[in-house]
Formats: sequence, structure tokens, C-alpha cells
Amino acid sequence: MGNFLKGRGAQQNTDNRFLQHVYETREDFLEFCRLEGEVADHNKTTYVPIFPKTIVNKVDSPDVGMQYSMNPYQGCEHGCVYCYARNTHEFWGYSAGLDFERNILIKKAAPELLEEKIKRRKWKASTIVMSGNTDCYQPAEQEYELTRKCLEVFLKYRHPVGIITKNALVLRDLDILKELNSYNLIGVNISVTSLSEKIRRTLEPRTASIQKRLKTIEALSKNNIPVNAMLAPIIPGINSHELLPLAKTVAEHGALSFGLTVVRLNGAIGQIFEDWIRKTMPDRAEKVLHQIKDCHGRSLNDSRFGSRMKGEGKIAHQIHEMAHLARRRYFNGRTFPKLNMELHEQYKDGQMKLF
Repeated sequence: MGNFLKGRGAQQNTDNRFLQHVYETREDFLEFCRLEGEVADHNKTTYVPIFPKTIVNKVDSPDVGMQYSMNPYQGCEHGCVYCYARNTHEFWGYSAGLDFERNILIKKAAPELLEEKIKRRKWKASTIVMSGNTDCYQPAEQEYELTRKCLEVFLKYRHPVGIITKNALVLRDLDILKELNSYNLIGVNISVTSLSEKIRRTLEPRTASIQKRLKTIEALSKNNIPVNAMLAPIIPGINSHELLPLAKTVAEHGALSFGLTVVRLNGAIGQIFEDWIRKTMPDRAEKVLHQIKDCHGRSLNDSRFGSRMKGEGKIAHQIHEMAHLARRRYFNGRTFPKLNMELHEQYKDGQMKLF
């Protein structure tokens, strides 16, 4: 733990597979900094404006329960070490490691691009999920408020929207969420990975505390806003034993349903995760890595559609059996509602068409 970088998930910058050159921090450089009294790594977050031409993405993966997603931010300061979105940072010329959580790309035109998309004559209403890749309520949202502005666009055009987040900041926009919900246009997914603050701080260093997330589920539910709890990812040897108590707890706080995935460490994430666990949990690193491999055909990297997010083998089977039991025991009679696709056509120009 002596070399552990506090406040971050990844402990290194992995090489970018698209770049010819690699960056290496050499021991002689670190020694020079020490002798000169300089800091080798300031570990600060940088916000970088970018200017994409589109914001709504078609989701082609059969494993993901959404058709369209949008992300006002690329990269995520939450720093979840297992995050599948890390690999996408390589497309922007960054590393999937520390760069992903320290170089946050800001799409300032997101609300305008969204409005342009859903106003198109040929566009048919279909739920657009905010945070299909990175959390729309990460710390940058406090400054830029792009998520709130996008929610205002969804409300103006009476368009269905889903949210995935692990940040209590979503409650800041409760006024808009309540109005969207009055038309059955909103569903919120709150991620809860563990009931242990120690595990949460290690796995997801800059996210809201577990208690804040549970209170967020409770507050949304008390306002009749439908909440699905994302108990994901389930990591064998780290949080897999918590599945039943997790399901029970989120149900007690008002969640209507829950979903889960078995952790998969695709691309550079396998290297990032292995480096992280050997530094944070050296006593159980081999066991955890072995069990993850057991769920994915003896590999950390599993890109096979159909099995990559569910896993396979005895351990994955046990996880899904526990999930089945949890749904019967704690969610019997509860259903997450389908969102309203019928209103948008009448509001294509931002106000209801009378004729």
C-alpha cells in the first residue's frame, strides 16, 4: 500500500493500443523529483472541452438493455476500477487508466445536439439513457449542469429518458424528475455495489457513500419516481456474498427492481484491475482473479455476446440463482414501468400540436 495513489481507482496509465509511443515513469525521474523536492504527479483532474457533431448513440450490443444512450462527459472522475467504459478513452488519445478519471472531456453542446436530434421529423420516440458509458452526475456536473439542461430538453419535447448514476447529485434535479414522471417519461437506475464503505471507497473512490445512495433511492421512491437498483458488477470474492443483503436493502428503500452483471475485465481493464487488486488486497488477489477467470472461460477478457456480462460456470450460476431467489423474496409483485413513447410526436416543435 506504500505506493498506493489515494483517491483514484486505477494506479497506473496503461498503454494506449492506438498510439505508437508509450509513456513511462522512470525510477531515475522519480528520484530526481525527490531530490529536487518536486511532485512527480499532481494527481489533479482536468476538464477538456470537446466538440462532437452528435450526442445520441445507437446501442447495437444485444447484452445491454437500451437502444440509445448519450454521455455529456467522456471519462469519469468517480474512478471505479472495474469500469467497462475505460477502454473508450483510448479513442480520444488517452489511457484507460488514470487518464480516464483525471482527463474529463466536456461536451458543452450536449443539450443543443440532443434537441436537434429529437426534433427531426423522422425520429421516433425511444428511451435515451443518460450514462450509457460514463456517469452523467459525476463531479463535473456540479460545474457544467449539462445533465440538468438535457433533462429540460427531454421535458420540453415530452421524450422518455433513463438515467444511470451512483451519485446523490441526481436529487438536485428532483423538480424536473417529478415533472417528467408526471408524464411517465423517466426511469432512474441507481448503482449500489456493496453495503461496505471500505469496499466502496476502494472500488469506487470518488462516488457517493452507500448511505447517500440508499437515501437517494428512498427519496426518489417517495416521490413515486421509478427506481431500478444496479447491483453491478458482482465480483466473486469481493462483493458476491452480499447479493442477497444488497437486494433486501434496496427493496426496503423503495427500489422496484434490480439488475446485475458479473464483472468482466475487457481490454486494458484487466491490467488495471490486476495491478489494483495486488496493491489493495494482496492476500486475496489470486483467489479473486482465479474466480473471475472461472466465470469467463478462464480469461479476464471476455468479449463474447451472450455470456460476457452474465458469466458462465459454477460461480456465475450460483450468482444468478441467488438473484432469482432475491427477486422472489424481496421484489414479488413489484414491476418497473414502461415509459411513455406516445407524447413526443405531439411535442415535436416543443409545444403540443393542437391540430
